[in-house]
Order: sequence, then C-alpha cells, then structure tokens
Amino acid sequence: MIRSVFLGLALAAGTALAAPLAAQTQGPAPAAAQEQTALEARADQVVALLNGEVQPEAIFTAGFRAAIADAQIKALSANLTAQFGRAVEVAVLLPREGTRAALEIRFERGLAKGGIAITPSEDNRINELRFTSVDAVAVQGDTAESIAADLAALPGTVNALFAPLGGGAPVIGLDTARPLALGSTFKLYVLAALAEDVKAGRRKWSDVVPLSEKSYPSGRLQDWPKGAPVTLHTLAGLMISISDNTATDQLVRLLGQERLQKVLRDSGHANPAANDPFLTTREMFLLKAGSPALIEEWRRGGAVSRAAIAAMTGQTDLPLDSINAAFAGGPKALDIEWFASPADLARLFAHMRRTADPEAFRIMAINPSATETIKAKWPYIGFKGGSEPGVINLTWLLTGKDGRDWVLSLGWNNPAAVVDEGKFEALAQRILLLPR
Repeated sequence: MIRSVFLGLALAAGTALAAPLAAQTQGPAPAAAQEQTALEARADQVVALLNGEVQPEAIFTAGFRAAIADAQIKALSANLTAQFGRAVEVAVLLPREGTRAALEIRFERGLAKGGIAITPSEDNRINELRFTSVDAVAVQGDTAESIAADLAALPGTVNALFAPLGGGAPVIGLDTARPLALGSTFKLYVLAALAEDVKAGRRKWSDVVPLSEKSYPSGRLQDWPKGAPVTLHTLAGLMISISDNTATDQLVRLLGQERLQKVLRDSGHANPAANDPFLTTREMFLLKAGSPALIEEWRRGGAVSRAAIAAMTGQTDLPLDSINAAFAGGPKALDIEWFASPADLARLFAHMRRTADPEAFRIMAINPSATETIKAKWPYIGFKGGSEPGVINLTWLLTGKDGRDWVLSLGWNNPAAVVDEGKFEALAQRILLLPR
C-alpha cells in the first residue's frame, strides 16, 4: 500500500517498563568475574533470537506468545537486522538481577534500547521484551562508494541522489535522471502546489473545506463523515506526516489537474506527461484492483483516454478487502503510478524554496523519519516516502549546521518481487550518517 516508511519495534506482553530508559555510560561489571544471572542468560538469548538462531517458543512465556504470534516476532526481528545488521551483544542490562531490567542491544549498525522481564515460575522465560528506540550508528570504514555499490546490487532498478541542493558534486549519484514509480512521495508535488498558492495569497492554511473525497488507508480521514469541515493545513499535515490518502485526494480535487501539471512543469520535471492524468490515490487503487482488460485499456490510451478511464473507475466502489487482495500477490501494474527521478525531486525542492510558503517545510518535518543520531547531524529534516509491493521511495530535504540544503532521494522498483524495505531504509540511514 501507499504509506510513509520506517519501521519501529515494540514487543510486549503485560505491563510496560516502570523505569525510564536513560542513556547509559557504562555497562555492568564484566561477566567473567560473576556468575551469569537468569536475566543475563535470557538477554543473551534475545541476541540469538534477533539473529534467527533461537526460536520464540524457546524463550517466551505462553502469555507472551498468545499476545504476539511467533511469526510476528520473527518478522520484526528480521526487519531490525535488515536495517541495522546482526545483533552483536547485550550492551547494557541494569540491574543484572531480579525479574525486570533496562536493556540495550548493540547491532552492527545500531543500538536498541528497551526493557526485558522474566517469570521465575515459568523457567525464567521472557514475559516482556520492549524496544523503545533503535538508533542508527555510523559504521567504521563505511563510504559513499560502498553504499552505492550495495544500492546497485539490489534486484530490479534503483536510482539515488545525495547532493547539495544548490549545486555541487553529489556524494552519491546513481541513475539520477531515471524516473521510477514513487508511491506516496508524489504527495510532495501536491504540497508544493498548495504551498505556492498560499504564498501567492490565493489560499490560506486556515481555509476550511468540507470533506467530499474518500480513499483507502493509509490514513484516518477515510473514516470521517462526509462533509466534515477540515482546514487545508490539517489536510496537508495528514497527507505528509501519516500519508493520509483521503486528505491527499481532497487536495488533488481542490487544486485540480491543471494546477498540478503546472507545478510539475514549473519545478523542472523532465517528463510531466508521465503523470498525466495526475491520479488520485483512489483511482490508483481501483485501477490496479480492476480487471486485466481495464489495465490493458489504460495502457493503450493516451492522456485524454486515461483521464476518462480513471474518472470512470474512481466512481466505482470496492471493499477494502478487495483492494488488499489486489496487492497481496506482489507487485502489480507498476506503470499505474506517479513518476519522478531523484533529479526531478531535487529540482522540486529548489522550486519550493523559492515559491512555497515556509509552513510547507514545517509540515514536511512533522515526521522526519530519522533516528536521534541522524537528527543530531541535521538541524532540519523534512521527509516523504512511499511504497507499495515492488515500489519504495525515500526522499529527504535536509539542512546542515552550516545552513546549506541537501537532498537525499532513493528509489527502488522491482516488478518481479516485493522489495526489502528494511534493507533499503538501512542503506538510507548509512548515507545520512556519512561524514561530509
């Protein structure tokens, strides 16, 4: 589905940790000098679990496994190691004894902080495991060249740009002019058009519109009543921060096709016709969930014909289960999407710096999709990403401590298989941690 990205992990059965998880400066006393406690033994097994070397049934209580399925535990563990590398060691366990402790686990490229609790009456099995934060850490010896090679090795088609926004040699550049399907990153163009209208005085963020559109999740507004009054600021904030598809479609209808095509042209998009018609999310979902004959008709049509097909299809109604089923089999019709290259998105950001009301950049920063370590390196982080089976895009506008703007835009399309989002996100974090 279309959504913003970056994964978190919280595994818990029972109550949350009572003690705050402040950063620790020193670990426990060396284990070699002390007998291993039950908590320490189970914490070591968590490291093995994360690496797929221990099964959930071997270490968790029955109550934990009833609350969180083994398959979910394995999937969350796999996501963590995909993003941050193998779990290496228990970095902190305080206190060492008792039934509950603050826990830190070091990965090859990250540090997870959380808590652990055990039940003595059930063979000291774990009844609670919670990671409240997972922060990326720089990898010694990591280089732009090694990351670019890892990107290029991914199956399918990848593009990437990490460069100063105002010109200058890119740190990473990989097929920067190649357009790929964007997923929800296309919503940046909607924000740009709206923010330009606000700056020009044609609209105000406080303008109220009645909710008339309804799309499918992600989002919240699909469940709101028709006619509910919503400000343009609320619509834009939900569109960017949680990738609300109904909010997006409301703004697309308000702004109109001509206005959105104009922002594509004005921002320097290399091929605006690739996004003509500029689909609503509802139209995209229903087209992909349509019959093979409908999809072929779309492919054969020109812009006018496609617009008619999209409008007609958008009037139909399908239950959410049917939409989910259309995407359950893997990548589908990746040519029914929104398209741009990293160079197009960099030009969009440069255009927005000139023409957009500043509030747009505050909206982009609501959900920066960055760890605390990355936030410490960049005083401003604006983000939009998107994905569907076979598609992922991650795009940031960043401002360094010297006040200079940078862009990081990564895209990956693979019509043959679902893309590994965790692995891709880990590559993005490695880039954001590179020294400049």
